[in-house]
Amino acid sequence: MVSSTVALGATVVTLAVFAAIGIRYSRGDGSVESFISARGSVGGYRMGATVLASSMGAWILFSPAEAGAAFGGITAVAGYALGSALALLAYVKLGPRIRELIPEGHSLTEYAYVRYGPVAYAYVLVVSVAYMFVFLAAEFTGIAGALSLVAGVPAWQTAALIGGFVLLYTGYGGLRASIVTDTVQTAVLLPLIAVGFVGAVFALGGPAELVRETAASNPDLLDLGFLPGLQFGVYVVVAVVGAELVNQAWWQRVYAAADDTSLRRGFGLGAALVIPMVLFAGLFGVFAAGTGALAEGEASIAFFVLLQQSFPDWVVLVVVLVAVLLVTSSADTLFNAIASLVTSDLPRLLDDPSGDRLTAAARGLTAVVALAATVIGAQEYSVLAIFLTADLLAAATFGPLLAGLYTPRLSGGGLLVSSVAGLLVGLLFFPTARGVLAGLPGASALPEASFLYSFLGAAVVSLGLAALATRIAPADYDLDRLSREIRTLDGDSGTTDPIPADD
Repeated sequence: MVSSTVALGATVVTLAVFAAIGIRYSRGDGSVESFISARGSVGGYRMGATVLASSMGAWILFSPAEAGAAFGGITAVAGYALGSALALLAYVKLGPRIRELIPEGHSLTEYAYVRYGPVAYAYVLVVSVAYMFVFLAAEFTGIAGALSLVAGVPAWQTAALIGGFVLLYTGYGGLRASIVTDTVQTAVLLPLIAVGFVGAVFALGGPAELVRETAASNPDLLDLGFLPGLQFGVYVVVAVVGAELVNQAWWQRVYAAADDTSLRRGFGLGAALVIPMVLFAGLFGVFAAGTGALAEGEASIAFFVLLQQSFPDWVVLVVVLVAVLLVTSSADTLFNAIASLVTSDLPRLLDDPSGDRLTAAARGLTAVVALAATVIGAQEYSVLAIFLTADLLAAATFGPLLAGLYTPRLSGGGLLVSSVAGLLVGLLFFPTARGVLAGLPGASALPEASFLYSFLGAAVVSLGLAALATRIAPADYDLDRLSREIRTLDGDSGTTDPIPADD
């Protein structure tokens, strides 16, 4: 086992280097617009780098492996990869529409407020923050578990270190700092992950040997027709796509793109590259389960279990540091995204919404988010279970919410009724809700628990009711109001200074 002192020391050095990069290259424009939107400053290839880095956080090493090991084998992993790519590809079409209708916008919640009203806004705010915060907690949980496994580092120390260093540069530079560090992290991580995956496979005996052992001990994991894997593959697509469409991090990057071409190129590159990464990571879970390497409760850290059994300690430590960088690449994105949601709404609440006050508020909110995520991440919950809980909220909300970008006929009441009804249907089937629902009157009449029916029910019911609402109680909303009522926070509609060394 790696010494905890060595592991902590290496982690501190790694985090300090990227904190310094983030601070150094985000200096200059200190406006609130720069802090939360970096508007119009990022070209296509850099956009691809920040999209990939933000989307491939440490969950890449944890959740797909857990899906492959515990939720259905190779088909479950394929579904995870497809869902991850489709979520990013959706923004290739959705992003230009957002920029066209709301050219000076910042967040999906300000869109919800102006398009649907204050009650719907409050609901969407809860859903979006809940999803992003759970994403953060899962990231911190995963890396804390990895360092605990390979070096015996207490979970709270790992979470506190990462939270503190990421807060240092995101609290200073905001979205610009996140995009700069994402670019460097992508350049460093892509070759390391590729070499690491290939090297690990051959160190474990090669792909043929791993497939043979898995087929001999648990052939269902490699069966493309294995029903639990197929079911997981279907509902995880709905879960991931729904969740990412209410993820403020992507709405920020829609506005950060220099133009529509840069936006499409960036999200397209991210989608293309995330597929092989999820597939490779998930296969480690399949092989770990198939070769009997996992103890109970180790599915989410299957990748690190195999590494520890097959490689010297220094190699395992390097991979853990790669995972630390993966966490920072998504954590800095989410720190800033959650803070920006609230910051963009503060002008409606403050008597004097000056740029300095808004920037100070954004930094304060970033600190609060960092502290809360650090505390939750130290609790060592199941990574994939945490994700699925938040994904259900998003699955019931994304359809009605985004329909308002294309039709003037859906009202705020229609959005709320359809989304809440979809969520209730999803909860009736949701397996992890059974502990709460079992104590209610009539619990014996509940349908059989199923993630598949839960996510499909939430998405289909909410979309169906939203479509019905446009027919039986149509609104007549003027979509041009979005551009008239949503304005920049500092009164300047220009773009942010370009981030250095863009393409």
